[in-house]
Amino acid sequence: MNYADIHSCDIANGEGVRVSLFVSGCTHKCKGCFNEEAQAFAFGKPFDRATEDELLRLLEPSYIAGLTLLGGEPMEPQNQRALAPFLKRFRERFGSAKTLWIYTGCVYEDLLDAASRWHTEVTGEILSMCDVLVDGPFVEELKDISLKFRGSSNQRILSLR
Repeated sequence: MNYADIHSCDIANGEGVRVSLFVSGCTHKCKGCFNEEAQAFAFGKPFDRATEDELLRLLEPSYIAGLTLLGGEPMEPQNQRALAPFLKRFRERFGSAKTLWIYTGCVYEDLLDAASRWHTEVTGEILSMCDVLVDGPFVEELKDISLKFRGSSNQRILSLR
């Protein structure tokens, strides 16, 4: 997996001050995507152990509320498989002291459906570590800049814990 960017002090993508990881790779291709360059799986830098270590270091300060995953698409099957071991490290290190938000163009029910292409052997594990899932594709015709933590009115903010 590659990643497009890391924001170490993000207040736009979840509650509180957060560390945000923008993964690369997305097959949704939403019209009006705010991060179109990150749709390419090869865009950015490799997500490796050094990147994981840096993210965990950035998450240490007490004023950091948690980690946000967005993209690209964190729930692309290959991205899920790359993120699951890191999220285990995140939870082992911080327990429930830091929250995990995941933004996905997938719909929650599709992630749960074993017949869906979005459901993998690690999907349930990832969702069990997630506090808040912002789901649904960005729909340009439903764009609403007054919405908190989402871009279009079809998207949902789901508390999973």
